[in-house]
Amino acid sequence: MEAAMETQVARLEFREAMARVCAPVNIVTTDGPAGRGGFTATAMCSVSDDPPTLLVCMNERSAQTSMFLANQRFCVNVLTQSHMHLAAKFAGAIRDMAERYNAARWQTMPSGMPALLDAIVSFDCEIGAVNKVGTHNVMFGRVVDIRHGSDEAALLYVGRNYMQPSALGSFGG
Repeated sequence: MEAAMETQVARLEFREAMARVCAPVNIVTTDGPAGRGGFTATAMCSVSDDPPTLLVCMNERSAQTSMFLANQRFCVNVLTQSHMHLAAKFAGAIRDMAERYNAARWQTMPSGMPALLDAIVSFDCEIGAVNKVGTHNVMFGRVVDIRHGSDEAALLYVGRNYMQPSALGSFGG
């Protein structure tokens, strides 16, 4: 029987490698008894279509962690390339939550979650489970509603920069 590999790559090496991976940019929102919050995330993906489930990763040290967990709901808003300024605001360039929300137009999903009016798509989710992995909480959301919006191209994040899909050909080349 082979011994399990106990080596792992260095944190910085992993971060540098992940910077080369292209990901769509999302704003994840919540609202409820614990308050209204939102953050920019690229760590989002589908998990299953039966039942429809996706996951979002949120830094455990975020001041908003307890709010999201207490509200037990979130909405993932997939951004267009025209949302670059909004992505920066929700990534922390603006600390005041009301100012973040005032920078865009929102509608309320039937659950009460804020959905970006001109997002490509918004996924309204109930938190089904939360797993702590390293520095992050992985929130599994059961999708209870979907709102389709803009047909504009997605805003992407690669090389530690926001990019439009047409600009990708120049990355690393």
